[in-house]
Amino acid sequence: MSDILIVDDERDIRELISDILKDEGFSTRLAGTSEECMEELNKEPPGLMILDIWLKDSAMDGIDILKHVKRDTPEIPVVIISGHGNIEIAVAAIKQGAYDFIEKPFNIDQLMVVITRAMEASRLRAENVQLKRGDVANTEMIGESAAFRTLHSQLEKVTNSNGRVMLTGPAGSGKDVAARYIHANSNRASAAFVTVNCATMEPDRMEELLFGRESPERGVEPGLLEQAHGGVVFFDEVADMPLGTQSKILRVLVEQSFQRVGGNDKVKVDLRVISSTNKDLAEEIREGRFREELYHRLNVVPIHVPSLEERREDIPSLGDFFVEAFNKVQGLPLRKISEDAAALLQTMSWPGNIRQLKNVMERVLILGPSSGDIEAKELPDLEAGEEQSDGLKIGGTLATLPLREARELFEREYLMTQINRFGGNISRTAAFVGMERSALHRKLKSLGVVTSNKAGARIAEVQDELENAGGE
Repeated sequence: MSDILIVDDERDIRELISDILKDEGFSTRLAGTSEECMEELNKEPPGLMILDIWLKDSAMDGIDILKHVKRDTPEIPVVIISGHGNIEIAVAAIKQGAYDFIEKPFNIDQLMVVITRAMEASRLRAENVQLKRGDVANTEMIGESAAFRTLHSQLEKVTNSNGRVMLTGPAGSGKDVAARYIHANSNRASAAFVTVNCATMEPDRMEELLFGRESPERGVEPGLLEQAHGGVVFFDEVADMPLGTQSKILRVLVEQSFQRVGGNDKVKVDLRVISSTNKDLAEEIREGRFREELYHRLNVVPIHVPSLEERREDIPSLGDFFVEAFNKVQGLPLRKISEDAAALLQTMSWPGNIRQLKNVMERVLILGPSSGDIEAKELPDLEAGEEQSDGLKIGGTLATLPLREARELFEREYLMTQINRFGGNISRTAAFVGMERSALHRKLKSLGVVTSNKAGARIAEVQDELENAGGE
């Protein structure tokens, strides 16, 4: 915005400043009292304020108005003017967040220089914020599996509401990406997305970081909640939030306001809250580590983010996505994943989920050749912690069994792995393993393998294990 709000109790001065600014291409609004000023602020925030310290016949003086502006709309630059200027007033104004202080009678050229610099600084800050949010705007959800489609459908439904969302799922499954996707596709996309990493914040400093602080020496220092005003605050791994802080966050959710550490004023905020956890919050509540009322406030719309194991079909496309991303960002080779490598990736164990897959792809691109397809032999043996060997190693239970039992165990594990790799699609599994579909069905029945729904996907399981689980 390029409009400027001029607040001065002397009509001649505010009209003179207005005429000069209009000649320079700015639009202006005028206010002679604090009441008129607040009315203009409530209509629409200006691009800049020129504010007189002393306002006759007003309920608030310039410092009071400055405090209000910096509390509710801190992005507005404020230039203070006064005919009773002194060092103490100037220092107080700067500490409260004023861009600059000019004493009356002022030089018009000097005023224009300050205004131009203030507007430019405001523009640069806004651009910097947008650059920091670039990764949010470009957030991509990658996948075609049934589990992914279920997740994507749920995220689409909540993007344009203000409902609080609780994302659950194992570490590394992409809960942060899901949160950023909600923000980037919501009506708050142009506002801030602020992450509060509850697991890494120091408990002793958490309240100061969240709520900000006020002190005579350093003035107002906005916290993360204040920075997220108008946008989204994301409580990542909310189960790790200290109990004392939980009670204060609960109060913020109820009142939509808080006090800075060391301050007395109420700071009002408009926030959308998204939370995530890889823990069982019901268990955390039973153990007294999480407040039940806060849980109900945050868990308005629960969404499960599936593990990589639940969406093995998506592994090749995710791998390709990471290869392209590393090529753009780090200049690493742009290589395709061979069919054998893709098949091996789909059958690996991924306890670290998508984050682990990303790390593996980066490692392969750094250590591998600069051209050609990525081959299976380049992939690390995640269980053994070393590179794959050409031979098949037989160990553990399989090596202790007679041939018939070992073969049955191998067939069961092999076919379950392939079924899960193809998202429960029996036709695709049959085509890959080289069996007729009817023959595969008979083989699965003889091995006691069935498929069931889990997180929107078909998952292969052993019949006995499934029945035992259901009977517990």
